[in-house]
Amino acid sequence: MSEARQARIVPPGGGRSYPMGRIEAVFKADRAETANLYSLSEWRLEPRTAGPGAHAHDDEHLFYVLEGVLSVLAGEEWSEAPAGSCIIVPGGTPHNFENRGDAPAAFLSFNVPGGFEARMEDIAPALAAEDLRL
Repeated sequence: MSEARQARIVPPGGGRSYPMGRIEAVFKADRAETANLYSLSEWRLEPRTAGPGAHAHDDEHLFYVLEGVLSVLAGEEWSEAPAGSCIIVPGGTPHNFENRGDAPAAFLSFNVPGGFEARMEDIAPALAAEDLRL
């Protein structure tokens, strides 16, 4: 087994961080550790924060809400997803997320296949430059 595919523990606060102003994503596992099979990232949104805007791509998403209430667009419908909710977004489905509440929101994003993090080099500076206040 190669070094990259060995079992490991990512400590609290560990991973590769992508600050985007009112949003932060921390990749806990990505193509380097998973042989491009999947990625796992933790996203945090300040209160009253818009997301990246509706978009679609081939990756499969699974969002698990850790805290707060996440507003999620999956297809054509917005829904409110409180902590403990799981959102399944098949590849090719238009989606977006926001924090419309007065408390922080956080969620895990599991993406299949891996490689999504490569796009963060462009996504992070673009979102950091925007005013994402709702």
